[in-house]
Amino acid sequence: MDVEQRISNLLKLGKLRSTSVRKLVLKEFLEAGTTAISSYEIEKKFEDLDRITLYRTLKTFEEVGIIHQAVDVSGRSKYAICSEDCSTHQHEDHHAHFYCKKCEKTVCLDNVKIPRPNLPADFQLEDSQLVLSGVCGACR
Repeated sequence: MDVEQRISNLLKLGKLRSTSVRKLVLKEFLEAGTTAISSYEIEKKFEDLDRITLYRTLKTFEEVGIIHQAVDVSGRSKYAICSEDCSTHQHEDHHAHFYCKKCEKTVCLDNVKIPRPNLPADFQLEDSQLVLSGVCGACR
């Protein structure tokens, strides 16, 4: 499936209108693959892109399960494309992220799952993060 078709499918799954900004931002995420990208990186690449529109787009994508936040040790918010199991009601991206100390990239490690903790009955888990850091294969 080509990128344009994937973009169209993701917007349909999220029940979102197809706008030029949404398509542009989604293309960036699809091209990034498992690498998480920050709003700053998108902003830098497209100088004419309105910052508020970008933030609203990212928030909307996160709310409908198209992207998820990738926490890393840099302190910057980064986002990555979600797995196909995510939805508006529940993100299913319970995997680790790897932060490279040399190139500062954050990568989703889809095969490194975060175990679900056995919490007391009156606790409600909303989020869990596992961040690994070191040097990626490209920087070694």
